[in-house]
Amino acid sequence: MRALVLVPVLPARRASLSPATPTAAAVPAAGEAVPGRPGDVMAASRTAVPRQRASLHSPEDRLAESVGLAEAIALDVVRGMIVAVPSPKPATLFGSGKVEELAKLVADEQIALVIVDHAVTPVQQRNLEKAWKTKVLDRTGLILEIFGARARTREGRLQVELAHLSYQKGRLVRAWTHLERQRGGSGFLGGPGEAQIELDRRMLQERIDAIRRELEQVVKTRELHRAGRRKVPYPVVAIVGYTNAGKSTLFNRVTGAGVLAMDQVFATLDPTMREVRLPSGRRIILSDTVGFISDLPTMLVAAFRATLEEVIGADLILHVRDISHSETEAQAADVEAVLASLGIDLTPAENHILEVWNKSDRLSAEVREDVDNSARWREQKPVLVSALTGDGIDRLLSAIDSRLGTGDEVITLTVAAADGRLRAWLHQNADVIADRQTDAGDSVMTVRLTPEKRGRLEARLAQRTS
Repeated sequence: MRALVLVPVLPARRASLSPATPTAAAVPAAGEAVPGRPGDVMAASRTAVPRQRASLHSPEDRLAESVGLAEAIALDVVRGMIVAVPSPKPATLFGSGKVEELAKLVADEQIALVIVDHAVTPVQQRNLEKAWKTKVLDRTGLILEIFGARARTREGRLQVELAHLSYQKGRLVRAWTHLERQRGGSGFLGGPGEAQIELDRRMLQERIDAIRRELEQVVKTRELHRAGRRKVPYPVVAIVGYTNAGKSTLFNRVTGAGVLAMDQVFATLDPTMREVRLPSGRRIILSDTVGFISDLPTMLVAAFRATLEEVIGADLILHVRDISHSETEAQAADVEAVLASLGIDLTPAENHILEVWNKSDRLSAEVREDVDNSARWREQKPVLVSALTGDGIDRLLSAIDSRLGTGDEVITLTVAAADGRLRAWLHQNADVIADRQTDAGDSVMTVRLTPEKRGRLEARLAQRTS
């Protein structure tokens, strides 16, 4: 499908460009082609009136991101434009002259879809579709389309459908004349009945309610799974990060799993978990989750709450960043905003987040030295890695071990051959590092325990001796 990508740039956004970083790479200016893209097309950067905070991303970065979003659903972006909007119009967003100019462009290029990388109201969408005689999709609608194409499990499809229906419900604004017709009621006093728009809205709400009931069962199932994992002394480590930061590649490198890893936004949506043994012998459960993006639609965050609960309940969160990206700081801020919205405390004293600076293989020697120096001065020390080459993975595993092992104690004790209950308790509540049999048949066990489990073990042993 031939598509045109438009980027409305409002004056407030122009003043909120992110500063250059030590890892900044050259980015194309407006009107230049993006290297390495099909047809050398430059798609548009999203700018909008901020609801909570101004965008930290430069227009050039949003431009490249928009290309990736369009490519993610196999659109043929024939042209991308950054459009100045000095004064947004309630009816069409763009001024009348610009609407006419774009209508001619759409007709000449035979555009079948116009993507406006901006929040577009239902009225604006209807008016633009009439003026351009083609379908119009805003940023939220585009992200929803990508999620719909990526969801594989039933849970993922339900969550995407819930978000899609919530989005559609707000779009029923008499865009077509059939929505104005009324259906007569039944009975003696039938009356005018309900308008088609009211019927459509009610049908959508009924489906939304049905999906929410199904997702409630998903939440209960996930909670049962988490309760089962809590019985096993394996801490959960969740991987989060901006989309295309290399989360799944890192997951595969550490676990040896075959999770889909592509140079593509939202390549994976459904969470995956694997057991990993750290250098000390400690075993953990590593969880790969959905990627985040700037201005992630609120209905998606709400719909994927069941999946994101895995992050909330994690013992440690690995925040994977593409340190080679020119907008790495802005991307990190977007991820932290989503984590904060989930109720995760980001203050240093309570922080259980370990930053992983990925894609070090893309850095020049000079930039890498600057990044290393920057990392050393941080209060929470990040780990520089390359998930692609494996460089730094050993340091990452050691850092995870160190963060999880704060307060843990390693003890060695002898368990009598007849004391099967104590042996079973240790396997269920401790991390067994070594288990050696003596000639007498007893077990000399070296285990790692949290302070709380150490107290329970001592109380258990004291009962036996009393």
